[in-house]
Amino acid sequence: MPDSLTRRHAFERRFRLMGKAAIGFAILVLLLLVGNLVMQGWKGFAQTRILVPITFDPAVIPDATDPKILAGADYHKLVREGMRKLFPDIQERPKLLQLYGLTSIGAGRQLQAMVLRDPLLRGKNQEIWLPADDLVDGFRKGYGPGTLSETQQLWLKGLEASNRLKLSFNASFFTSADSREPELAGVAAALMGSILTVFTCLALALPVGVATAVYLEEFAPKNRWIGLIEININNLAAVPSIIFGLLGLAVYLAVFGMPRSSALVGGLTLALMILPTLVVTTRASIQSVPSALRDAARGLGASPMQVVMHHVLPLATPGIMTGAILGVCRALGETAPLLMIGMVAFVANVPGGILDPATAMPVQVYLWADSPERAFSEKTAAAILVLLALLALLNAVAVWIRKKFERKW
Repeated sequence: MPDSLTRRHAFERRFRLMGKAAIGFAILVLLLLVGNLVMQGWKGFAQTRILVPITFDPAVIPDATDPKILAGADYHKLVREGMRKLFPDIQERPKLLQLYGLTSIGAGRQLQAMVLRDPLLRGKNQEIWLPADDLVDGFRKGYGPGTLSETQQLWLKGLEASNRLKLSFNASFFTSADSREPELAGVAAALMGSILTVFTCLALALPVGVATAVYLEEFAPKNRWIGLIEININNLAAVPSIIFGLLGLAVYLAVFGMPRSSALVGGLTLALMILPTLVVTTRASIQSVPSALRDAARGLGASPMQVVMHHVLPLATPGIMTGAILGVCRALGETAPLLMIGMVAFVANVPGGILDPATAMPVQVYLWADSPERAFSEKTAAAILVLLALLALLNAVAVWIRKKFERKW
Protein backbone atom coordinates (compact mmCIF):
# COMPACT_ATOMS: atom_id res chain seq x y z
CA MET A 1 0.00 0.00 0.00
CA PRO A 2 2.73 2.54 0.85
CA ASP A 3 4.49 1.65 -2.43
CA SER A 4 1.36 2.36 -4.50
CA LEU A 5 0.84 5.65 -2.65
CA THR A 6 4.45 6.62 -3.34
CA ARG A 7 4.06 5.77 -7.04
CA ARG A 8 0.82 7.78 -7.21
CA HIS A 9 2.43 10.83 -5.63
CA ALA A 10 5.42 10.51 -7.97
CA PHE A 11 3.10 10.31 -10.97
CA GLU A 12 1.23 13.40 -9.77
CA ARG A 13 4.51 15.31 -9.41
CA ARG A 14 5.60 14.30 -12.90
CA PHE A 15 2.20 15.30 -14.28
CA ARG A 16 2.39 18.74 -12.64
CA LEU A 17 5.94 19.14 -13.90
CA MET A 18 4.87 18.30 -17.46
CA GLY A 19 2.03 20.80 -17.18
CA LYS A 20 4.37 23.54 -16.01
CA ALA A 21 6.83 22.67 -18.77
CA ALA A 22 4.09 22.89 -21.38
CA ILE A 23 2.97 26.29 -20.07
CA GLY A 24 6.57 27.51 -19.97
CA PHE A 25 7.17 26.34 -23.54
CA ALA A 26 4.01 28.11 -24.73
CA ILE A 27 5.06 31.34 -23.00
CA LEU A 28 8.55 31.06 -24.50
CA VAL A 29 7.18 30.61 -28.02
CA LEU A 30 4.80 33.54 -27.50
CA LEU A 31 7.64 35.76 -26.28
CA LEU A 32 9.78 34.77 -29.27
CA LEU A 33 6.92 35.55 -31.66
CA VAL A 34 6.08 38.91 -30.10
CA GLY A 35 9.76 39.78 -29.72
CA ASN A 36 10.41 39.06 -33.38
CA LEU A 37 7.43 41.20 -34.39
CA VAL A 38 8.57 44.07 -32.16
CA MET A 39 12.13 43.90 -33.48
CA GLN A 40 10.84 44.24 -37.03
CA GLY A 41 7.72 46.29 -36.39
CA TRP A 42 9.25 49.24 -34.52
CA LYS A 43 10.99 50.27 -37.74
CA GLY A 44 7.60 50.53 -39.42
CA PHE A 45 6.65 53.21 -36.88
CA ALA A 46 9.72 55.28 -37.82
CA GLN A 47 10.47 57.22 -40.99
CA THR A 48 13.63 58.83 -42.36
CA ARG A 49 13.30 62.52 -43.23
CA ILE A 50 15.59 65.04 -44.93
CA LEU A 51 15.68 68.72 -43.97
CA VAL A 52 15.38 70.56 -47.30
CA PRO A 53 15.37 74.35 -47.89
CA ILE A 54 12.21 75.02 -49.89
CA THR A 55 11.38 78.19 -51.78
CA PHE A 56 7.68 78.40 -52.58
CA ASP A 57 8.48 79.98 -55.92
CA PRO A 58 5.73 82.32 -57.21
CA ALA A 59 6.72 81.29 -60.72
CA VAL A 60 5.70 77.69 -59.89
CA ILE A 61 2.76 78.29 -57.55
CA PRO A 62 -0.01 80.36 -59.19
CA ASP A 63 -1.46 83.41 -57.45
CA ALA A 64 -4.89 81.93 -56.77
CA THR A 65 -7.15 80.83 -53.97
CA ASP A 66 -8.90 78.06 -55.88
CA PRO A 67 -7.70 74.72 -54.41
CA LYS A 68 -7.91 73.04 -57.83
CA ILE A 69 -5.56 75.61 -59.37
CA LEU A 70 -3.14 75.45 -56.42
CA ALA A 71 -3.12 71.66 -56.49
CA GLY A 72 -2.03 71.66 -60.15
CA ALA A 73 1.35 73.31 -59.47
CA ASP A 74 4.60 71.37 -59.92
CA TYR A 75 5.54 70.87 -56.27
CA HIS A 76 8.07 68.18 -57.17
CA LYS A 77 10.05 70.91 -58.92
CA LEU A 78 10.26 72.76 -55.61
CA VAL A 79 11.69 69.62 -53.99
CA ARG A 80 14.26 69.22 -56.77
CA GLU A 81 15.33 72.85 -56.46
CA GLY A 82 15.66 72.43 -52.70
CA MET A 83 17.89 69.38 -53.10
CA ARG A 84 20.10 71.27 -55.53
CA LYS A 85 20.57 73.99 -52.91
CA LEU A 86 22.00 71.35 -50.58
CA PHE A 87 24.50 70.20 -53.21
CA PRO A 88 25.09 73.19 -55.51
CA ASP A 89 28.22 71.68 -57.08
CA ILE A 90 26.30 68.89 -58.78
CA GLN A 91 25.56 69.76 -62.41
CA GLU A 92 25.68 66.48 -64.35
CA ARG A 93 22.25 65.13 -65.22
CA PRO A 94 22.92 61.50 -64.09
CA LYS A 95 24.05 62.69 -60.66
CA LEU A 96 21.13 65.11 -60.43
CA LEU A 97 18.74 62.21 -61.02
CA GLN A 98 20.46 60.27 -58.24
CA LEU A 99 20.18 63.30 -55.99
CA TYR A 100 16.47 63.74 -56.68
CA GLY A 101 16.00 60.03 -55.94
CA LEU A 102 16.92 60.55 -52.28
CA THR A 103 13.50 62.06 -51.54
CA SER A 104 10.17 60.28 -51.75
CA ILE A 105 7.50 61.07 -54.27
CA GLY A 106 5.42 61.98 -51.23
CA ALA A 107 7.63 65.03 -50.60
CA GLY A 108 5.87 66.95 -53.35
CA ARG A 109 2.50 65.91 -51.99
CA GLN A 110 3.50 67.17 -48.55
CA LEU A 111 4.32 70.61 -50.01
CA GLN A 112 1.04 70.57 -51.93
CA ALA A 113 -0.90 69.88 -48.73
CA MET A 114 0.94 72.70 -46.94
CA VAL A 115 0.09 75.23 -49.67
CA LEU A 116 -3.54 74.12 -49.79
CA ARG A 117 -3.79 74.68 -46.03
CA ASP A 118 -1.99 78.03 -46.18
CA PRO A 119 -1.84 79.73 -49.63
CA LEU A 120 0.15 82.60 -48.03
CA LEU A 121 3.25 80.36 -48.14
CA ARG A 122 3.65 81.47 -51.76
CA GLY A 123 6.94 83.41 -52.09
CA LYS A 124 8.32 82.32 -48.69
CA ASN A 125 11.43 80.29 -47.81
CA GLN A 126 11.29 77.48 -45.26
CA GLU A 127 13.35 74.49 -44.23
CA ILE A 128 11.04 71.48 -44.15
CA TRP A 129 11.55 67.86 -43.10
CA LEU A 130 10.53 65.83 -46.17
CA PRO A 131 10.15 62.01 -46.36
CA ALA A 132 13.09 60.14 -47.84
CA ASP A 133 12.87 57.35 -50.40
CA ASP A 134 12.37 53.83 -49.10
CA LEU A 135 15.95 52.86 -50.07
CA VAL A 136 17.29 55.77 -48.04
CA ASP A 137 14.97 54.79 -45.19
CA GLY A 138 16.28 51.22 -45.27
CA PHE A 139 19.89 52.42 -45.37
CA ARG A 140 19.26 54.66 -42.35
CA LYS A 141 17.68 51.75 -40.45
CA GLY A 142 20.62 49.46 -41.09
CA TYR A 143 19.29 47.28 -43.91
CA GLY A 144 22.30 48.01 -46.10
CA PRO A 145 22.73 50.21 -49.19
CA GLY A 146 20.58 48.12 -51.50
CA THR A 147 20.73 49.78 -54.93
CA LEU A 148 22.04 53.10 -53.57
CA SER A 149 25.22 54.16 -55.30
CA GLU A 150 28.40 55.01 -53.42
CA THR A 151 27.88 58.66 -54.32
CA GLN A 152 24.38 58.62 -52.80
CA GLN A 153 25.75 56.98 -49.65
CA LEU A 154 28.35 59.77 -49.34
CA TRP A 155 25.61 62.38 -49.75
CA LEU A 156 23.56 60.73 -47.01
CA LYS A 157 26.55 60.65 -44.65
CA GLY A 158 27.08 64.35 -45.35
CA LEU A 159 23.42 65.09 -44.63
CA GLU A 160 23.61 63.14 -41.39
CA ALA A 161 26.78 64.98 -40.35
CA SER A 162 25.03 68.31 -40.92
CA ASN A 163 21.96 67.19 -38.95
CA ARG A 164 19.77 67.19 -42.04
CA LEU A 165 18.90 63.49 -41.85
CA LYS A 166 16.86 62.04 -38.99
CA LEU A 167 14.71 59.07 -38.04
CA SER A 168 11.41 60.22 -36.52
CA PHE A 169 8.02 58.82 -35.55
CA ASN A 170 5.97 57.96 -38.64
CA ALA A 171 2.59 59.53 -37.86
CA SER A 172 1.49 59.06 -41.47
CA PHE A 173 1.46 55.29 -40.86
CA PHE A 174 -1.80 55.82 -38.95
CA THR A 175 -3.23 58.60 -41.14
CA SER A 176 -2.42 57.42 -44.68
CA ALA A 177 -3.98 54.71 -46.81
CA ASP A 178 -2.10 52.06 -48.76
CA SER A 179 0.44 53.12 -51.37
CA ARG A 180 2.70 51.56 -53.98
CA GLU A 181 5.57 53.41 -52.29
CA PRO A 182 6.54 51.65 -49.02
CA GLU A 183 7.54 54.88 -47.25
CA LEU A 184 4.06 56.35 -47.88
CA ALA A 185 1.95 53.28 -47.05
CA GLY A 186 -0.27 53.39 -43.96
CA VAL A 187 -3.03 51.46 -42.22
CA ALA A 188 -5.70 54.17 -42.04
CA ALA A 189 -7.84 52.69 -44.83
CA ALA A 190 -7.50 49.12 -43.53
CA LEU A 191 -8.20 50.18 -39.95
CA MET A 192 -11.31 52.12 -40.93
CA GLY A 193 -12.40 49.24 -43.18
CA SER A 194 -12.08 46.80 -40.27
CA ILE A 195 -14.07 49.11 -37.99
CA LEU A 196 -16.88 49.53 -40.53
CA THR A 197 -16.92 45.81 -41.32
CA VAL A 198 -17.03 44.75 -37.66
CA PHE A 199 -19.70 47.36 -36.87
CA THR A 200 -21.89 46.01 -39.70
CA CYS A 201 -21.22 42.44 -38.59
CA LEU A 202 -22.14 43.11 -34.96
CA ALA A 203 -25.21 45.21 -35.83
CA LEU A 204 -26.68 42.21 -37.69
CA ALA A 205 -25.33 39.22 -35.76
CA LEU A 206 -26.01 40.41 -32.20
CA PRO A 207 -29.80 40.93 -32.36
CA VAL A 208 -30.37 37.90 -34.60
CA GLY A 209 -28.13 35.66 -32.49
CA VAL A 210 -29.66 36.73 -29.17
CA ALA A 211 -33.22 36.42 -30.49
CA THR A 212 -32.47 32.93 -31.86
CA ALA A 213 -30.91 31.80 -28.59
CA VAL A 214 -33.81 33.17 -26.54
CA TYR A 215 -36.37 31.41 -28.71
CA LEU A 216 -34.55 28.07 -28.68
CA GLU A 217 -33.92 28.18 -24.94
CA GLU A 218 -37.13 29.74 -23.59
CA PHE A 219 -39.97 29.30 -26.09
CA ALA A 220 -39.22 26.54 -28.62
CA PRO A 221 -40.95 23.18 -28.08
CA LYS A 222 -38.67 20.23 -27.53
CA ASN A 223 -39.31 18.16 -30.65
CA ARG A 224 -37.39 16.56 -33.49
CA TRP A 225 -37.29 19.69 -35.69
CA ILE A 226 -35.92 21.91 -32.95
CA GLY A 227 -33.33 19.25 -32.15
CA LEU A 228 -32.29 19.19 -35.83
CA ILE A 229 -31.94 22.99 -35.82
CA GLU A 230 -29.79 22.88 -32.69
CA ILE A 231 -27.52 20.23 -34.20
CA ASN A 232 -27.06 22.28 -37.38
CA ILE A 233 -26.26 25.43 -35.41
CA ASN A 234 -23.58 23.56 -33.46
CA ASN A 235 -22.19 22.13 -36.70
CA LEU A 236 -22.11 25.55 -38.39
CA ALA A 237 -19.92 26.86 -35.57
CA ALA A 238 -17.19 24.45 -36.77
CA VAL A 239 -17.47 25.17 -40.51
CA PRO A 240 -14.25 26.62 -42.06
CA SER A 241 -14.48 30.37 -42.53
CA ILE A 242 -13.75 30.24 -46.26
CA ILE A 243 -17.08 28.45 -46.77
CA PHE A 244 -18.87 31.56 -45.51
CA GLY A 245 -16.79 33.58 -47.96
CA LEU A 246 -18.04 31.39 -50.80
CA LEU A 247 -21.59 31.84 -49.51
CA GLY A 248 -21.16 35.62 -49.46
CA LEU A 249 -19.74 35.55 -52.98
CA ALA A 250 -22.62 33.43 -54.29
CA VAL A 251 -25.45 35.25 -52.49
CA TYR A 252 -24.54 38.86 -51.76
CA LEU A 253 -22.52 39.54 -54.91
CA ALA A 254 -23.94 37.17 -57.51
CA VAL A 255 -27.62 37.20 -56.51
CA PHE A 256 -28.21 40.55 -54.81
CA GLY A 257 -25.56 42.49 -56.75
CA MET A 258 -24.14 44.30 -53.71
CA PRO A 259 -21.00 46.44 -54.20
CA ARG A 260 -17.88 44.33 -54.35
CA SER A 261 -15.07 44.94 -51.87
CA SER A 262 -17.31 46.96 -49.54
CA ALA A 263 -17.57 46.91 -45.76
CA LEU A 264 -21.29 46.11 -46.08
CA VAL A 265 -20.69 42.80 -47.85
CA GLY A 266 -17.75 42.01 -45.58
CA GLY A 267 -19.84 42.65 -42.48
CA LEU A 268 -22.74 40.55 -43.74
CA THR A 269 -20.39 37.68 -44.58
CA LEU A 270 -18.65 37.79 -41.20
CA ALA A 271 -22.05 38.00 -39.49
CA LEU A 272 -22.93 34.62 -40.99
CA MET A 273 -19.64 33.25 -39.68
CA ILE A 274 -19.97 34.39 -36.04
CA LEU A 275 -23.75 33.89 -35.79
CA PRO A 276 -23.61 30.18 -34.78
CA THR A 277 -20.96 30.88 -32.15
CA LEU A 278 -22.97 33.80 -30.81
CA VAL A 279 -26.10 31.62 -30.56
CA VAL A 280 -24.20 28.89 -28.68
CA THR A 281 -22.58 31.31 -26.18
CA THR A 282 -25.87 33.16 -25.63
CA ARG A 283 -27.71 29.92 -24.91
CA ALA A 284 -25.02 28.96 -22.41
CA SER A 285 -25.41 32.34 -20.70
CA ILE A 286 -29.20 31.95 -20.54
CA GLN A 287 -28.87 28.44 -19.14
CA SER A 288 -26.65 29.79 -16.34
CA VAL A 289 -29.56 31.85 -14.98
CA PRO A 290 -31.16 29.80 -12.14
CA SER A 291 -34.60 28.34 -12.89
CA ALA A 292 -35.77 29.49 -9.45
CA LEU A 293 -35.76 33.09 -10.70
CA ARG A 294 -38.01 32.17 -13.60
CA ASP A 295 -40.38 30.28 -11.30
CA ALA A 296 -40.50 33.18 -8.85
CA ALA A 297 -41.29 35.67 -11.61
CA ARG A 298 -44.05 33.47 -13.01
CA GLY A 299 -45.45 32.97 -9.50
CA LEU A 300 -45.80 36.76 -9.19
CA GLY A 301 -47.81 36.87 -12.41
CA ALA A 302 -45.14 37.79 -14.98
CA SER A 303 -45.75 36.68 -18.56
CA PRO A 304 -43.14 34.54 -20.35
CA MET A 305 -41.92 37.59 -22.28
CA GLN A 306 -41.65 39.65 -19.10
CA VAL A 307 -39.66 36.85 -17.45
CA VAL A 308 -37.20 36.90 -20.36
CA MET A 309 -36.93 40.68 -20.78
CA HIS A 310 -36.91 41.70 -17.11
CA HIS A 311 -35.04 38.82 -15.47
CA VAL A 312 -33.30 36.36 -17.79
CA LEU A 313 -31.66 38.71 -20.31
CA PRO A 314 -30.36 41.26 -17.75
CA LEU A 315 -28.72 38.49 -15.74
CA ALA A 316 -27.33 36.82 -18.89
CA THR A 317 -26.02 40.08 -20.37
CA PRO A 318 -22.38 39.69 -19.14
CA GLY A 319 -22.06 36.32 -20.84
CA ILE A 320 -23.83 37.56 -23.97
CA MET A 321 -21.57 40.61 -24.29
CA THR A 322 -18.47 38.56 -23.62
CA GLY A 323 -19.47 36.09 -26.34
CA ALA A 324 -20.23 38.95 -28.72
CA ILE A 325 -16.84 40.59 -28.19
CA LEU A 326 -15.00 37.30 -28.61
CA GLY A 327 -16.97 36.72 -31.82
CA VAL A 328 -15.94 40.19 -33.00
CA CYS A 329 -12.31 39.33 -32.20
CA ARG A 330 -12.60 36.29 -34.42
CA ALA A 331 -14.21 38.34 -37.20
CA LEU A 332 -11.53 41.03 -36.89
CA GLY A 333 -8.77 38.49 -37.49
CA GLU A 334 -10.37 36.67 -40.43
CA THR A 335 -8.87 36.90 -43.91
CA ALA A 336 -10.23 34.06 -46.06
CA PRO A 337 -13.90 35.17 -46.23
CA LEU A 338 -12.87 38.73 -47.14
CA LEU A 339 -10.59 37.50 -49.91
CA MET A 340 -13.50 35.66 -51.48
CA ILE A 341 -15.68 38.78 -51.67
CA GLY A 342 -13.00 40.99 -53.21
CA MET A 343 -11.73 42.95 -50.19
CA VAL A 344 -8.21 42.15 -51.36
CA ALA A 345 -8.30 45.12 -53.75
CA PHE A 346 -5.78 47.97 -53.53
CA VAL A 347 -7.53 50.79 -51.64
CA ALA A 348 -5.75 54.15 -51.82
CA ASN A 349 -8.43 56.19 -50.01
CA VAL A 350 -9.88 55.89 -46.52
CA PRO A 351 -13.49 54.61 -46.85
CA GLY A 352 -16.13 57.06 -45.69
CA GLY A 353 -19.02 54.59 -45.45
CA ILE A 354 -20.00 50.94 -45.63
CA LEU A 355 -20.61 51.14 -49.41
CA ASP A 356 -17.16 52.51 -50.29
CA PRO A 357 -14.34 50.20 -51.46
CA ALA A 358 -12.53 48.95 -48.39
CA THR A 359 -10.05 46.43 -47.12
CA ALA A 360 -9.32 45.10 -43.63
CA MET A 361 -6.29 44.81 -41.38
CA PRO A 362 -5.67 41.05 -41.92
CA VAL A 363 -6.00 41.51 -45.69
CA GLN A 364 -3.60 44.49 -45.57
CA VAL A 365 -1.08 42.32 -43.75
CA TYR A 366 -1.52 39.65 -46.44
CA LEU A 367 -0.96 42.17 -49.24
CA TRP A 368 2.15 43.71 -47.69
CA ALA A 369 3.63 40.32 -46.84
CA ASP A 370 3.38 39.39 -50.52
CA SER A 371 5.15 42.56 -51.71
CA PRO A 372 8.73 42.16 -52.98
CA GLU A 373 10.08 45.45 -51.54
CA ARG A 374 12.09 44.97 -48.36
CA ALA A 375 10.49 48.03 -46.74
CA PHE A 376 7.08 46.36 -46.78
CA SER A 377 8.33 43.64 -44.40
CA GLU A 378 8.60 46.16 -41.54
CA LYS A 379 5.21 47.59 -42.51
CA THR A 380 3.79 44.06 -42.28
CA ALA A 381 5.18 43.55 -38.77
CA ALA A 382 3.96 47.00 -37.67
CA ALA A 383 0.45 46.29 -38.99
CA ILE A 384 0.42 42.95 -37.14
CA LEU A 385 1.33 44.76 -33.92
CA VAL A 386 -1.53 47.22 -34.45
CA LEU A 387 -3.94 44.32 -35.06
CA LEU A 388 -2.70 42.44 -31.99
CA ALA A 389 -3.09 45.58 -29.87
CA LEU A 390 -6.67 45.99 -31.10
CA LEU A 391 -7.47 42.34 -30.36
CA ALA A 392 -5.88 42.59 -26.90
CA LEU A 393 -7.97 45.69 -26.19
CA LEU A 394 -11.20 43.92 -27.18
CA ASN A 395 -10.32 40.89 -25.05
CA ALA A 396 -9.55 43.17 -22.11
CA VAL A 397 -12.97 44.79 -22.54
CA ALA A 398 -14.59 41.34 -22.56
CA VAL A 399 -12.82 40.38 -19.33
CA TRP A 400 -13.80 43.70 -17.71
CA ILE A 401 -17.46 43.27 -18.66
CA ARG A 402 -17.52 39.73 -17.30
CA LYS A 403 -15.87 40.69 -14.01
CA LYS A 404 -17.97 43.81 -13.49
CA PHE A 405 -21.41 42.34 -14.14
CA GLU A 406 -20.87 38.69 -13.27
CA ARG A 407 -23.30 37.23 -10.72
CA LYS A 408 -22.48 34.09 -8.77
CA TRP A 409 -25.23 31.81 -7.62
